[in-house]
Amino acid sequence: MNAILPRFLKSAYRKEPIISVLVTMGIVDALIGGLDDSWSLFTFGLGTTGVALALKLWRMQQQPPISEETVVQHYLPPQPSSPPLPIITVSKKKPRQNN
Repeated sequence: MNAILPRFLKSAYRKEPIISVLVTMGIVDALIGGLDDSWSLFTFGLGTTGVALALKLWRMQQQPPISEETVVQHYLPPQPSSPPLPIITVSKKKPRQNN
């Protein structure tokens, strides 16, 4: 749960920053208004959250569906552009001994 929540919040803020801020403000206002018995602040918070969620649903309906085909981006060419390096062979000759 602890690892999922920050990842979800980061992706939500990255995709829809204005709507995420409005939802966060509305929830905080509703919590403060509910705990302090300030019903006007509680109502304002619920209204802000509701408007932000309605705006998000409206924007989701306006966007065209994303195609399922993904484009693969290759960073390297399929074949190397330079010829391969030669293989180095070590001769197994015995070193001369000086007497």
